[in-house]
Amino acid sequence: MINKNSPLPIYYQLEEIIKEMIEKEELKPGDLIPSEREFSEKYEISRMTVRQAINSLVNDGYLLRKQGKGTYVARQKIEQTLKGLTSFSEDMKTRGMEPSTKLIDFNVIPSSNGIATKLAIEEGTLIYEVKRVRLADHIPMAYEVSYLPVDLVKGLNKEIVNGSLYEYIENILNMKIGHGTQVLEASIARKTESEILDIHEGAPVLMIQRYSYLEDGNPLEVVKSVYRADRYKFIIDMPRVK
Repeated sequence: MINKNSPLPIYYQLEEIIKEMIEKEELKPGDLIPSEREFSEKYEISRMTVRQAINSLVNDGYLLRKQGKGTYVARQKIEQTLKGLTSFSEDMKTRGMEPSTKLIDFNVIPSSNGIATKLAIEEGTLIYEVKRVRLADHIPMAYEVSYLPVDLVKGLNKEIVNGSLYEYIENILNMKIGHGTQVLEASIARKTESEILDIHEGAPVLMIQRYSYLEDGNPLEVVKSVYRADRYKFIIDMPRVK
């Protein structure tokens, strides 16, 4: 219940009540939530306060507002633990979801100075530029652009990149991927990204740059990804450093 004498803001208390309803599955994904008026009357609070709580939950990805239809419980976010290098396809399969890929563009281009430096090759060396949308159960999750050296990853084509790139590298080319480094940043979706990911322009997204290396230490790829913040969250296990 709402405690009006609590130091916690009333809108925040309502947020926690709604989140608890979702966690207990009293409200399930796809359910229409009660109206502002219903919340207002039930907890004897202003509709403005209710609206503030609902807006916050929409921004955090718990709720989804549909124009002219109301506000619904959103699908829960996919959790990915940043503990080991895995492919998108592997992540989705472990969650019982069907991974798929929509190829946006596939080109062989001369490497820029920045990409060449990260791949430890000379500027102008030919690289693959692969633009893909990654989907889980047919829902767009991420837009990624990958850069790989042509001389290293031989025989890459559109058919292969429509599947799992890591499976091709390890199972067909027999190269062992050793480790990767990821850099995460918060950002907002630009027009192109919003259209590709089916979200509003300006919606929160997670920008990730990944640098992957083979077991011998040679750089394998540079990947720039944009993840939907309403569908994805990353978890980091941090042991105590003494």
